[in-house]
Amino acid sequence: MMNFDKVINRKGTYCTQWDYVQDRFGKADLLPFTISDTDFAVPPSVNEAIQKRIQHPIYGYTRWNHSDFKQATQHWFQKRFGLKVDGEWIVYSPSVIYSISQLLQIKSKPGEGVVMQTPAYDAFFKTIHANQRKLVENPLRYQNGQYTIDFADLEEKLADPNNQIMLLCSPHNPTGRVWTTTELQKMVQLCEKYHVFIIADEIHMDVVRKNVHHQNILKYVEQNAALLTSGTKTFNFPGLIFSYLLIPDPELRTQFNYALKNKDGLSSCSILGMEATMAAYKNGSAWVDELNEYVEANVELVRTYLKQHLSQVKLVESEATYLLWLDVTDLPLSMETIQKYCVEVGKVAIMGGGIYGGNGKQFLRLNVGCPKTKVQDGLERLQQSITAALQ
Repeated sequence: MMNFDKVINRKGTYCTQWDYVQDRFGKADLLPFTISDTDFAVPPSVNEAIQKRIQHPIYGYTRWNHSDFKQATQHWFQKRFGLKVDGEWIVYSPSVIYSISQLLQIKSKPGEGVVMQTPAYDAFFKTIHANQRKLVENPLRYQNGQYTIDFADLEEKLADPNNQIMLLCSPHNPTGRVWTTTELQKMVQLCEKYHVFIIADEIHMDVVRKNVHHQNILKYVEQNAALLTSGTKTFNFPGLIFSYLLIPDPELRTQFNYALKNKDGLSSCSILGMEATMAAYKNGSAWVDELNEYVEANVELVRTYLKQHLSQVKLVESEATYLLWLDVTDLPLSMETIQKYCVEVGKVAIMGGGIYGGNGKQFLRLNVGCPKTKVQDGLERLQQSITAALQ
């Protein structure tokens, strides 16, 4: 059993979330619920694999393209999702965002459109704009506390011949939606109808609520899609720099590998990132089950606390991720005021949703990938902040 209650001091480790909270919020002495990593130790099997590797005193160029890594990945997809993955599909990448950037360049031209459901992870906006592509929003409908896809609007956007790519976040960050079979099939059908390539970011695929089942995009389409993911979010080792893609199309695979190796010189991977991923995928299934139970308990803590103490703040019921989306529409306060009082009174750092586009301006994104004592402290600080702002 993993002790997720254990509080681990991350300060002094050059940690983005804890050591550099001032960069985004203007003050250093804040309790952070921001960056999407967790405050949990990696699984023992991962730590053991890393410790074993560092006993060898040479850290030379490292190859990812071998059966040990591929078989571990195939094992994970088969065990967790029932998806049979061809080993040839598996391609290394230093990060999911790097993969998106390269696929944008390969599958579209400058000025062409990338369709995306919003609100969405803000790094998507940055890489689309930096690659001189056009962001085309398909705003999610928000009714009765639930998000759904506006398929009429989506088809209109996909039918535009200037729009060559759909960037699908699955499960969705920040709303926590896990797309249903019907939704996935309909998106695939529309993309095939209008010859739009699907880039599916599935980095949050492992962290789901009880009785919720994530379905990989490659269950429904192969030649017109690429699946991008990593073990770093689930097992909490993003600092080790390692991700990968599943690209069924051999021609696209060749193009991606050419860009990775020849254009950008990035084909030698992080030794420790690869070792951590293999160990996690070979031995981490039970740990993920425990993680999901713990995150679900934290979600229940937030749900109960808000109902009892902050009824004007509504939890959007999520099906995945450890990132919660809090609706503050009923508060007679601007987001600027909420943030001001959180920082100055509650001394708590919670992301404002405006940077995620769509209707994000009326939301906060709360990271509950942490011990429940921190969640409790953060909720009390949020309540203190809101109470002071309303006086």
